[in-house]
Amino acid sequence: MDIDKTLTLPAPPARVWALLLDPKAMGECVPGMQSIEVVSDTEYRSVMAVKIAFVSAKFRIRTTVVEQRAPHYLKSEGVGEDASVASSFKQVSEMFLEEQSDGGTVLTMKVKVDVLGRLGTFGLNVMKTKADRMWEEFGANLVARLAPAAAVAPVAEPPVGAQGPAAPVTAAPAPAGTQVPAAALPAAARQIEARAGWLARLFGTAPAGLVRQPGDIAIEVRRGDATITVLWPEKSAPECAAWLREYLRA
Repeated sequence: MDIDKTLTLPAPPARVWALLLDPKAMGECVPGMQSIEVVSDTEYRSVMAVKIAFVSAKFRIRTTVVEQRAPHYLKSEGVGEDASVASSFKQVSEMFLEEQSDGGTVLTMKVKVDVLGRLGTFGLNVMKTKADRMWEEFGANLVARLAPAAAVAPVAEPPVGAQGPAAPVTAAPAPAGTQVPAAALPAAARQIEARAGWLARLFGTAPAGLVRQPGDIAIEVRRGDATITVLWPEKSAPECAAWLREYLRA
């Protein structure tokens, strides 16, 4: 199975590179990762739990970095096995980091993985769907780690004697034909939408003038056979990560 993914990150290549080579940080970004042991600068052992369809596996993985050109290219090879479900895998991963004019980084990952044994009997569509979900969750975690923490402004209480509450800020309306399904958004995201029009770009054509700005976080989300791009302002990275985690659980 071949996997080819791209993610735009709100940090320069050097910072992304440092994070990719930090075992603890990467372990916290990878879905299902339970532990990582550093054997050497180029070799790691880890334990990762994965559930595909009705089968749960816990792979013991050995990963070796075989080539690196800081801060733009990293190649690794890994093998994993879970005897309890009679399954194993081999993979070769390549990561490419490309600096953008706005100071961000486009991370491209190419993975070739062979799954053997019981898990290998599942169809390619099932495996790719699982890989897509893991990539989306990994991307949200990575963005949250790289983006600066966003300060949340408290809601100001009206002064004593004030005449009524302040007028609410409403979202810019989407053009005709745009559909933003509220059921796809957790409550926190709907509140964000009520405060700023940029969330109306989700799941449809963006309103006029709402185009990608320097520093925006771009995440691709697959809905059925279609792939959409979700744009979040860099300052709202924590809300972006929280929304994506909740969206993936739906």
